[in-house]
Amino acid sequence: MNIVLIGYRGTGKSSVAKLLAERTKWPLVSTDVEIVKKEICKQVGKKDRTIIDTGGGAVLRKENIESLRQRGRMFWLTAEVGTIMERIKNNAERPSLTDKSYVEEVEEVLNERLPLYKAAADHVIATDGRTVEEIGDEVQQKM
Repeated sequence: MNIVLIGYRGTGKSSVAKLLAERTKWPLVSTDVEIVKKEICKQVGKKDRTIIDTGGGAVLRKENIESLRQRGRMFWLTAEVGTIMERIKNNAERPSLTDKSYVEEVEEVLNERLPLYKAAADHVIATDGRTVEEIGDEVQQKM
């Protein structure tokens, strides 16, 4: 069984994935938007005992979720818009996905993806005001 982390950027997926990989000694696979386009979800979905940190858009393709669910439990990490903005505001590696302001973009993209995240999730974990360790503990308890 794999641990699959889904959610919008800035919700803590990468940090939690690194912590879980250290704790479990399982390999860590990170996907991003470009890798997702290349069917990496189909490949990693066949693995076992792996921490999978998905790109925020992985839920946009039904095939990705189906592949990841084969051997994975899906953990949707959530955060309020203000928390996301605080986490991503100074990160140049997180380019804007639209031509709108960051706040407008985050709100719009989140609203579009919420039903997809909800449908894909086995568990929902709020990350606002919590440490990576607390979030990791909750993921492990729910496994």
